[in-house]
Amino acid sequence: MLNVRLDGLEIPIRLDQLDTWSRDPQGSPFLASRGFGSAGADVALWLELLEPDSRADLLRLLRAPLLRDRSFGSQLLDSWAGGQMLAELGDLLTTPEGQSTTVLLQKTLQQLLREHREVTALSLLQALPLPSLSLQLDGLLTIAQQWRQQIDRQHRALRNLQQLELPRRDSRPLSFHARSQPAALHLALPVAHRPEPLPLELWPAPLRPGSDPGHQPWLLVLPGLGSNADQFGWLAGALAQRGWSVVVVQHPGSDGPALKAALDGQRPPPGAETLAVRLRDVAAVLAAQHQGRLPIQGQGVVLVGHSLGGLTALLAAGVEPQPGLEARCRRAIDRLPIGNPSRLLQCQMASTGVPAALARPADLRGVMLFNSFGSLLWPGGALQSLPVPTLMVGGSLDLVTPPLEEQLDLYLPSSQTSSRLVVVDGGSHFSPVRMAEREEVVFRLGRELVGVDPVMVQGLLLSLCSDFLQTLHQPHQGLLLPSQVRRQQGITAYVLDQGAARHWREGIKP
Repeated sequence: MLNVRLDGLEIPIRLDQLDTWSRDPQGSPFLASRGFGSAGADVALWLELLEPDSRADLLRLLRAPLLRDRSFGSQLLDSWAGGQMLAELGDLLTTPEGQSTTVLLQKTLQQLLREHREVTALSLLQALPLPSLSLQLDGLLTIAQQWRQQIDRQHRALRNLQQLELPRRDSRPLSFHARSQPAALHLALPVAHRPEPLPLELWPAPLRPGSDPGHQPWLLVLPGLGSNADQFGWLAGALAQRGWSVVVVQHPGSDGPALKAALDGQRPPPGAETLAVRLRDVAAVLAAQHQGRLPIQGQGVVLVGHSLGGLTALLAAGVEPQPGLEARCRRAIDRLPIGNPSRLLQCQMASTGVPAALARPADLRGVMLFNSFGSLLWPGGALQSLPVPTLMVGGSLDLVTPPLEEQLDLYLPSSQTSSRLVVVDGGSHFSPVRMAEREEVVFRLGRELVGVDPVMVQGLLLSLCSDFLQTLHQPHQGLLLPSQVRRQQGITAYVLDQGAARHWREGIKP
């Protein structure tokens, strides 16, 4: 028996009746025709008192898979993020005396995963070895509504962004000469903090008559959690051909093989605990380049990062996190932050410890961040103390690091008039990542997570990155990337300076 508590009322519901209603929620006539009688009719009548949106949210929650893969699911349950999810669920699903079911949920989920490849909310409820449970339906619906509200908020923000009065520019994809396309060099760099050498992909800029790559800054690219170096070869190779030498780091322990091992149940999923070793990787590569141990030339360095790599880049640029993370996390994850999952990763640092920022490289020339995050680490903005130009990129469909909280709030205020915020209409969290066709697809992502064609988005991002890097090459000329609406091959990006970003922020305040 499930006692559903809603608006102070307690409604007893048999799980078999709830299961039947979720399969075909037609109300009392449907249930009565199947012999459930007046009790079943009461169930349908009570549930139909919910608002249509809330009833639809409840249906999705009941039928949607909680976990799909038994090996990965088992590892996830043992991880920090999994513990937070179970604790939240245990507070919503209690014993009749109001005691949390967190421990029982974990044991039952582990048992179900051993027997089935997929676990739904209903199958979990039916498997719990208790004669009676109490479900705080108000809290469950609040979590479901968070997701819908986040999407609605991003849609409203995009409409406001489209109404900004900005110059419009159409551009063509950058052209390249196939014969001069550089090839990646693979180097294993011995580092003191790892038992095995650190894998690097190097893209030296080719020498051409009249060119001197040594006068351009070189780029250090940091992939996100679960990503490999070759997934950013599209960016590294193209920028190298245009004169910027590039190094892409592969972070063993938080790269693709580490994520694959977690999916296979061989280890827990990598998380915030890998950030400290990532920073040591960055320090080792910077030192190796300064010492001439890398065949890469450049006058200064630009740090480039995607997702967790973006957070790593900010710390490597010397941006110290603000004190009080633990208190901010208590407020931020009072309810499970499904509208901003990056907050779980940020709050994991409250228990693992926030790594100290590196000493800012003396020759740091700029920072480029794709789908980065850190709103709980830098609630007052991350760029205020950063004395170099920054290009911060987000996507209107990013539901992992939503641009309003994780890019706009970090961008404002910025200390550099040449820093820019870019929002790609239809871009997602995974738009900057290019998967090779031969690779196994680890995640089967829906369109809402993939966004518009990533290759087309990457073409536009490449043009913007090239324009931004040009401003770093000739700072004495006051060259700035203009605030604009940039269109290329059907993809639209909004390039905002500080004034336009503040105007956008004012237009979307609740």
